[in-house]
Amino acid sequence: MTWQGIQGHDRVVEQFRRSLGRGRLASTYLFVGRKGIGKHLFARKLAQSLLCQTNPPEELDPCGHCAGCVQVVAGTHPDLIEIGKPPDKSEIPVQLLIGSGERRMHEGLCHDISLKPFMGGRRVAIIDDADHLNEEGANCLLKTLEEPPPRSVIILVGTSADRQLPTIRSRSQIIRFSPLPDEVVASLLVAEGSASNEEEARRLAAYSEGSIDRARELTDPDLWKFRRELLARLSEPRFDAVRVAKGVLSIVDEAGKEAPLRRARARQIVNFAADFYRQLMLRLAGGTQTADQELTTLVESAAQLWDAETGPAGDEVAAACVERCLDALAHIDRNANQSIWIECWLDDLARLTAPQGASKATG
Repeated sequence: MTWQGIQGHDRVVEQFRRSLGRGRLASTYLFVGRKGIGKHLFARKLAQSLLCQTNPPEELDPCGHCAGCVQVVAGTHPDLIEIGKPPDKSEIPVQLLIGSGERRMHEGLCHDISLKPFMGGRRVAIIDDADHLNEEGANCLLKTLEEPPPRSVIILVGTSADRQLPTIRSRSQIIRFSPLPDEVVASLLVAEGSASNEEEARRLAAYSEGSIDRARELTDPDLWKFRRELLARLSEPRFDAVRVAKGVLSIVDEAGKEAPLRRARARQIVNFAADFYRQLMLRLAGGTQTADQELTTLVESAAQLWDAETGPAGDEVAAACVERCLDALAHIDRNANQSIWIECWLDDLARLTAPQGASKATG
């Protein structure tokens, strides 16, 4: 089902329909889920539903034509307040919440949300990038959440409830958004022209982790060229870990200067390796394989080499490599030192896949 052009979140739509139908809309929501799955778009469509002047909010069906709907889309509705992290900042400036200088406490989101609605029955505030609220900003917001103004709704949009202060979490109704299904990601890629055909879209979606943003990042042809080179190296039971690590470090750094961009690229690389070892494990165990023809070719080539080097224990060695890739993903999430975790990850893979690594994995 598609709600207002948003796919993949039918459960959340029904949850809000029930709440609105019972007159139990909360004053504060915390939307959490990985980046690029439609949380902010959902928040704006919810705001449009609440501010529509034609259809009642409980229908969750904004008409799209009234003054309220048009102004929400244009970003000019006087009862909709939106803030987020500026592109050149690492945090949400506290001034966006409480103003600055002589205007402190007389402007900003906390002031504006307390005003009487101009056009409709309520005011709505959306705080995007809520993960980037610093402690001062979160504490400034706390008073507003403790005593929410009548007929107001505040929506914080982030990736994880754990990245918010406990006092923020306890005063918010947490709405968890699931990753988008692969078929939804693929259809969106084709519709927006990010993929030239359905086969390419399915390939990108398979590595997107349910995020359209991550799928778009995967459209870089240099990334797929590197995948071929990386997997060709990993196919060899004896590969040069130092040489491969240099290549991985180089392409991760090419993602950009900002740490989130490099971490996203690192996840892509590790996921490539994890899927390779997963498919190799299935092939060596006699199971089914992926529809990705390029990956199938690389896996088949690797299987022939591994049969000669690792013998009947090859599938167990591949399984151990999958586990090591999952450990590497955890290190990325914990913001471990980039050079160290990459070198350790590849050194461990080289050790596991060497002939002596096979005996250890089966022992």
